[in-house]
Amino acid sequence: MIAPEKNKEQVVGIPDRQKQFLEMLPEIRRHACFAFRALRTEAKEEAVAETVANVFVAYNRLMEQGKETKIYASVLTRYAVAQIRSGRKVGKSLNSNCVLSDAARQKHGLHIDRLDYCAKCGEWFEFIVEDRRTPVPDQAAFRCDFPGWLDTLSPQKRQIAEKLAVGDTTSEVAQTCKVTPGRISQIRRELDDSWQEFHGELEDCSRTTVATE
Repeated sequence: MIAPEKNKEQVVGIPDRQKQFLEMLPEIRRHACFAFRALRTEAKEEAVAETVANVFVAYNRLMEQGKETKIYASVLTRYAVAQIRSGRKVGKSLNSNCVLSDAARQKHGLHIDRLDYCAKCGEWFEFIVEDRRTPVPDQAAFRCDFPGWLDTLSPQKRQIAEKLAVGDTTSEVAQTCKVTPGRISQIRRELDDSWQEFHGELEDCSRTTVATE
């Protein structure tokens, strides 16, 4: 008889702000599930979780600004879905220069369909779908730079980079590589830094070559 009383007190003790959000949660999840219905199971779960987090941040901001009358689950969810589709995630800065990020693919019109490894010749052949917004020189540069960057990575990080590049989710990569999802997120940031450093070195070399000519 004691436990139920304790649980009852916990429920009653929830602040009104949290109660209101919890009441909105089923509708938020329903809209998000519909918006991301075409994704694979784990990718869909991640997208829905990101949507809930995004809506919660927006909800708290509006509450702090005293704009409770502007809080609608459907409106906040539509905005959150648009943010996630553009590559924006709660707690992460938008980096449109990272080749592994959704933001880069949105900005540059780049989509990596797959990377096929040829064991016979030991080379990577990337099959890239570009739209007309991406200049041909940029396409050619990517085809040259990406395999070169992969060659600078350790075997484990290369495997992770390849799997992230073809669209595998954090959970899928973690399971395949036998590490935690948290470690995959950490390595993703390390890969981002590595790609930026690799590009910086290429640009420095290009400037040096031009100067000597």
